[in-house]
Amino acid sequence: MSYNILKKKWLKNYSSAPEQLQKMSDVKGLISAFNTNIDAVIKISGKKIQELISEHILDSTILFENKNNISKKEDIFAGIVHCFTKGIAEEWVINDIEIFKFLDKTFGYDKLQQGGQGGIVANIMAVCGVNPVYVHSASISKLQAGLFLDLPNLLSVDDKNIIKKARNIVRKNDIPLIHYIIEFDKEDKIEIDKKIYTCPKSNRFIATYDPLNFKLHIDSAFAERISKPDINYEYIILSGYQMLQKKIDNNTKGADKIDDSLKLLEKLRKNSSETIVHFEIASTQDKFIRKYLIDNIANKVESIGYNERELIDILEVINETDLAKECNKNTNAVNLFKAMLKVFEYTNTPRAQLHMFGLYITIQKKGFKISPEQNRKGMQLAATVAAGKAGTGTVNIKENLLWAHGKQVSETGLKELEYLSKYLHNKFKKSSILETGIFQNKNFDLIAVPTILIDKPITLVGMGDTISSISIVGVK
Repeated sequence: MSYNILKKKWLKNYSSAPEQLQKMSDVKGLISAFNTNIDAVIKISGKKIQELISEHILDSTILFENKNNISKKEDIFAGIVHCFTKGIAEEWVINDIEIFKFLDKTFGYDKLQQGGQGGIVANIMAVCGVNPVYVHSASISKLQAGLFLDLPNLLSVDDKNIIKKARNIVRKNDIPLIHYIIEFDKEDKIEIDKKIYTCPKSNRFIATYDPLNFKLHIDSAFAERISKPDINYEYIILSGYQMLQKKIDNNTKGADKIDDSLKLLEKLRKNSSETIVHFEIASTQDKFIRKYLIDNIANKVESIGYNERELIDILEVINETDLAKECNKNTNAVNLFKAMLKVFEYTNTPRAQLHMFGLYITIQKKGFKISPEQNRKGMQLAATVAAGKAGTGTVNIKENLLWAHGKQVSETGLKELEYLSKYLHNKFKKSSILETGIFQNKNFDLIAVPTILIDKPITLVGMGDTISSISIVGVK
């Protein structure tokens, strides 16, 4: 079947997006926790990167060291080069405030925007019509409050345990928590030691200094008030664990902070036993924490979400190193599906979703409360909104949510789906997933949706959070 015919079939599948968006107003409550911060975003060219490297780096070998955190100023440039040359997104932590000051002075920013999975999810859920949305924020400075959308359904808790519109809350003693997001474009180039590197995919590098979210600080007023039985919610979206480390300081362990969050989750479960909890797994550099999250949260929630890099990282801590290497070598839909199955079996989580470039894949247990057809509709709405975010730069206004509605799915996504369909047909002797997006057998349901890609996205910040949250909430 030609791609032109497939695109027409998928255009028909995607026609449900406006109706699904309307249905999100029927969702009775959502909690988004835990990480909210301020993102300082800058789009940087390869030429500018070269200039800064020439100015600040004496030994270029530093740029290719095997690192995953920032302990000296040179590591900022190493992180940028790492993500630029590979076309990937990673977040590295800064522990020294002087290094953060250097970053701030050297790079500056183009704009400030809502950051942190918790904050991004809260804003997008509110603009999609979920009512109410309760957002946790470790710090609500005046600057932070101003980044919550000015919507009556977006709520938080002030320092007197009173629920208010989040934008109207200002805790005077709270400090701004700022993350630097350095974006770069596909096919841009940099030259290092007379060798030219071409960026294979538009992406970003995140350098973070955040003393509260580093510790997964949970605001006591929010935790107390939101645990009361008068608070209703159908969904809880969990995020913000990725900055934890095995040992935070002499008195605090990362595992203890995770355990504290689980105690709060247990309280919330008692108030609403039918609540669906989704855990968004981000780029967690500390392997101990990564493993602890998989062993202690993923098996206690209804759904988990990750991108291809995060999925491979999970393989590395569940003794699937050979498959991790194969996925690194050939990051395609078939290898990633194999990886999803391994994680699915290991965690026993009822539902898991991958958002890879051009294709979203969901695997779930038979009989899961969200049907495959509903899942596909939610994923298609997510793909539409994500494309609108990429194409317009913001989905903070309702008019932009369906900006991409009517656009065709990408051939990149169709090629990956075709590859996956052939694999499923060879292994299970049947597959109509290329046309329907759904494959079922006695062990699991599989849903795969080719996405709408924007050639030159205005922004990619918060894309995964937008995709995962809408995919599971937009399924009514």
